[in-house]
Amino acid sequence: MHDVHSTSGSRPALVVLGGLPGSGKTTLARGVARALRAVHVRVDTVEQAVLHSSLGVPAVAEAGYAAAMGVAADNLRLGLDVVADSVNPVAASQDGWRWVGAESGARVVEILVVCTDPVAHRGRVEGREADIPGHVQPTWEGVATTELDAWASAAVLDTAGATPEESVAAALALVARER
Repeated sequence: MHDVHSTSGSRPALVVLGGLPGSGKTTLARGVARALRAVHVRVDTVEQAVLHSSLGVPAVAEAGYAAAMGVAADNLRLGLDVVADSVNPVAASQDGWRWVGAESGARVVEILVVCTDPVAHRGRVEGREADIPGHVQPTWEGVATTELDAWASAAVLDTAGATPEESVAAALALVARER
């Protein structure tokens, strides 16, 4: 474990946001990263870079998560807070982020982002436009049938009926509680 400190003087925080597409993760991640002056590591962006490379990587999700975790660890070792933004669908990815935190001496704050209003959630999924070149947006049918592995160590943050600012404030309260 490395003895590193964030700009706030405490150990850096690895804020891991996970949840279904359209739950509000990326909006939340951007707001939290801005508020903390943290590095935002978005797995979708890394996966798209891998897809557009000449490598022909067959398991882009695994490569994307591994690369994103490496970038997060580098920044945590520098003492920078990191906000990790990914679906985080399986126990292996959840465990991977905890391992990154432990290996880099960071405090890990895990947040499962949900939208419990199915009408609002569907509207978000169907109304999104790709903000990463080449990124194919999931369909509502795909999102609605996706099952996430249980994530008992994560706090649950429901974005239904909340403004982005309210959701960011709720996430920041969870981060502050872990300081």
